[in-house]
Amino acid sequence: MNYQQYARDFWEQGYLVIENFFTDGLMDHLNQVILAHFRRNPDWEHSDDFIQKSATEVIPWFPLREGDANFHPIEKDELLKNLTQRILGKGWESLYLMVMFSKQGTQGQAWHQDSPPEKSSRFNLNRLFYTHDINKKTGGQTIVYPGSHKMGELPAGKPHEDLENQIVLSPKKGTLVILHGHCWHRVLPIKGEYRVSANARAIPEGTPKDITDIAVYRNMRYRFSTQEVIEER
Repeated sequence: MNYQQYARDFWEQGYLVIENFFTDGLMDHLNQVILAHFRRNPDWEHSDDFIQKSATEVIPWFPLREGDANFHPIEKDELLKNLTQRILGKGWESLYLMVMFSKQGTQGQAWHQDSPPEKSSRFNLNRLFYTHDINKKTGGQTIVYPGSHKMGELPAGKPHEDLENQIVLSPKKGTLVILHGHCWHRVLPIKGEYRVSANARAIPEGTPKDITDIAVYRNMRYRFSTQEVIEER
């Protein structure tokens, strides 16, 4: 694996896509674990106000916080750790592993940044992996705006409208997508039975652990810890 080239591409574009990073066997197993969990816990964990204003319908789950060992192979993967260090430098830390589940017919996720962009050195790193194929038939494709991690705040506007120069990603099972937290991104509506992705987030050395508490949307800034809109846009 050419870590140097991957890191160079990441810092140029704000995202990186590597197919077949994880094995089909591991992804199939984790997909079964995830579906079993959400059959037991199918309810939204965000407030109705957040869902309405953010145009985002995702149910989160944090399996490692519950001691679920099924996800340890992701956190312990040596290739992933080495690639992360090449991108973030020494002293980086794992933040948390979050599974994201969306139901059929839901609207996905609106344009957003995971953390405020005012300080370019303070950001989260999304390390997204996919336990099943995402394509036009299933819906739920990820849209990114290349280079936007260097462009400051996401412009105010309509939460889900298309932007010139956006790129549509259709990650297959086992694909790794590394995405800068300041890079503008969204998820298209879900057409298939469900959509699953998981995110083993990491942060550079010295970054506050609550870096993702405030997210930037085109119509607001939202603080998750207090479940409130802190700025209308």
